[in-house]
Amino acid sequence: MTSLVVLEKVTKRYGDVTAVRRVDLEVREGEVFGIVGPSGAGKSTLLRLVDLLEPADEGKVSVLDTNTDPASTQASAVRRQIGMVQQKPVVLNRSVANNLAYGLMIRGWEEDRIKSAVDRELGKLGLEERRGKNARTLSGGEMQRVSFSRSTIYSPRLLLLDEFAANLDPANVALLEGMVKGFMEEDRSRAVILVTHNLFQAKRTCDRLALMWNGEIVETADANRFFESPEDQRTAGFVRGELVY
Repeated sequence: MTSLVVLEKVTKRYGDVTAVRRVDLEVREGEVFGIVGPSGAGKSTLLRLVDLLEPADEGKVSVLDTNTDPASTQASAVRRQIGMVQQKPVVLNRSVANNLAYGLMIRGWEEDRIKSAVDRELGKLGLEERRGKNARTLSGGEMQRVSFSRSTIYSPRLLLLDEFAANLDPANVALLEGMVKGFMEEDRSRAVILVTHNLFQAKRTCDRLALMWNGEIVETADANRFFESPEDQRTAGFVRGELVY
């Protein structure tokens, strides 16, 4: 099975603070890989390293078979195969349809192809009648679904989700989790990395998980073993809700 992300002894520092410490990690095609852990553990920093937004201070970061400086032209090409959805909905101050079309336009897609893709996504979202409405006037859940679709409409190989369903009502959480499932069912050569505090969501959604603690990965296991019989006592305490953080 092909590995889409490989981190080897990766460390990232911000001044005197070590946010990520000698992390080894592998994410394979066809899986939703979850990263859980307390606030400040380094989870979002790890995603930024995988997204080639920042360089590691030590170690090797390989994404989609590329090991490169995030500032290089090659890194920009890799980044175009990655989608990212953050906790706070990020939409452009333009119509719903134009939000969905934007990433396709900068990739040089032809107009007819863009229209077909946008129409398809609007149908999935149930927002056909709001195609011309400013995306910033949508509800929080609708904006996040538009953000998700804008990040997946161009069929990235790798999708990064950073608390993408936090603070939303259960109906929108279910819709977004369904969108993750649909994204993976369309093409099993893809992978998703999901950072979440919601252990129920991780259990519903992830194939494998890692616990991140104080910048380190302390345990990685398939979802069933992670929740039912973890090897590390920190993992056991975390999944039982016994650790205060």
